[in-house]
Amino acid sequence: MIKRKHVIYLTQAAMIASMYAVLTIAQNLLIPGSASTAVQFRVAEALTVLAVYTPAAIPGLTLGCVIANISSVTAGLGFYDMIFGATASLFAAVAMYLLRNARVKNIPVPALLMPALFNGLIIGFEIDFFFIGSLHFNTVDFLLQSGLVAVGELAVLLVLGTPLCVLLNKKGVQMGVVIKD
Repeated sequence: MIKRKHVIYLTQAAMIASMYAVLTIAQNLLIPGSASTAVQFRVAEALTVLAVYTPAAIPGLTLGCVIANISSVTAGLGFYDMIFGATASLFAAVAMYLLRNARVKNIPVPALLMPALFNGLIIGFEIDFFFIGSLHFNTVDFLLQSGLVAVGELAVLLVLGTPLCVLLNKKGVQMGVVIKD
């Protein structure tokens, strides 16, 4: 039984990673820049809500972000985007999983704020320090870039993530489980 749960965990993580990567890369191909600029509406970020339902989403979202951001290397965003994006995804997914039981009308509102918080801070710093500030930190630029990133994240989670949570709740998906026996 333990081996079966391990295989299911890895399978879930791989599926989440592939969905995230494919959605992001496809979005960037169809609407260039819409998933890789400071003000973005990265559709794949709706999948972050899966961290509320399974711990397998933590490595899945992190790996998916790394794979998706490989395409940003060729778009001029560099190696930094892979590192900072994956770090933001990892921290957000862990925080979402830890906050999975904090609910407002059965919606994990505190958890849904975590991608905006972590992406805003981490990606905002990345944009300010590496792309705008030429390796210099500027508080005003950082706050502006952080805000722009956070607004995009909040929009995705409000428009796509919240309805996904409602759907998963209606379907009876249990929180924090890898498999239902």
